Amino acid sequence: MEAGDAEYGVLCADHHPGYSQPIGGAVAYEGYVSPSGVGYDIGCGNKAVCTELTPKDLDELGVERIMREITKRVSFGMGVPARERVDHPVLEKIRTAEFAPQRKLAGLAESQLGTVGSGNHYVNLMEDERGRVWVGVHFGSRGFGHKTASGFLAMAQGLAFDARATEGEMDSPPVLLEVGTELGESYTAAMQLAGEYAYAGRDVVVDTVLQILSAEAVHEVHNHHNFAWREEHHGRTYWVIRKGCTPARPGQEGFVGGSMGDESVILEGVESGVAEESLFSTVHGAGRIMSRTQAAGRVRRRKRWACSHRDCDRVFDVGGVSSHNAAPKRGVCPEHPDARLSKVWVEEQLKPGKVDWPAVQARLREQGIVLLGGGADEAPEVYKRLPDVLDAHAGSIRVKHTLRPLGVAMAGRDVYDPYKD
Repeated sequence: MEAGDAEYGVLCADHHPGYSQPIGGAVAYEGYVSPSGVGYDIGCGNKAVCTELTPKDLDELGVERIMREITKRVSFGMGVPARERVDHPVLEKIRTAEFAPQRKLAGLAESQLGTVGSGNHYVNLMEDERGRVWVGVHFGSRGFGHKTASGFLAMAQGLAFDARATEGEMDSPPVLLEVGTELGESYTAAMQLAGEYAYAGRDVVVDTVLQILSAEAVHEVHNHHNFAWREEHHGRTYWVIRKGCTPARPGQEGFVGGSMGDESVILEGVESGVAEESLFSTVHGAGRIMSRTQAAGRVRRRKRWACSHRDCDRVFDVGGVSSHNAAPKRGVCPEHPDARLSKVWVEEQLKPGKVDWPAVQARLREQGIVLLGGGADEAPEVYKRLPDVLDAHAGSIRVKHTLRPLGVAMAGRDVYDPYKD
């Protein structure tokens, strides 16, 4: 807060360290916006829709079959293109963006519209306390938002938009852009466009899942938590930089997810003194209590050749030596010469983590939760319990619906993403 003489700061109960500003918090400036505060995943947020379906309606196809169809039609992972290309008005806005350098990102934006990403991003099927099925998603502006944020961090150092900024330590002071300057105004316009793109992507994914379910949305909740808003507080106007921090004004609904094995909620803000003091803010999730390395251990990532045959698990060194003591000759698998070899990233465990991932998977199956993807770094035990963090915000929010997970789809642990939050 000292860096920009900020008036107010908020730390929500799900807080954990984040670059330049804690994740799960907000800072209110009168004259600055902060690209490092908003972060790389501009407009990251949640969307949930309620359907008229009940879990019994899903029995005919089965939740696991539905989740597999979701992962077949929706792309998960870092930098991946969409399996199903869609047109959307936001793409034309990017092609003609007010901030000209964003126009060069139009091809990237088009290729990734409707993709989910990795880390803690997901597509969920859930059941509320009335027995209604909900669809919930969590992700942001993908590569378009990341390159937009990276570009402004570079420009703040006097570099070109497409240059690479020198990144400081986790607790580096925030990068601040003065409102009213050319750079500050360009950032707010570019950030707004990235936010629109994030909303469009969530709309596309939810619509795809509704098509798979042959269902319609009867109620929709859509909010984001990585953004800079112009807000009125205590009789004055501020730029409120929210990083993993959900707005919750009186009557404003929000969808907040728990861990892959925990309940999520639909909540709304309530009128109260404590709500005003928190700048009408609430959590964006449960909040981490264990780092990804602590949870999953330390790994080394290497590129390998993998056989595409469905019954083959052979992996070969790119240099030609097989991890199964058989070398691929002329790019073929010795056991399946007709199958194609393709390069994949493979993780080698160098140091064990605290989470027993197979045990977590078994536990979730016992709970009746269908999980596709995920990894030890996203296991339930690396997060706080969502009811506990919500209790810390008592008096400023109320829970309208509690959503129990039926199916969870995430990128697998082999997908590397340096900006998962």
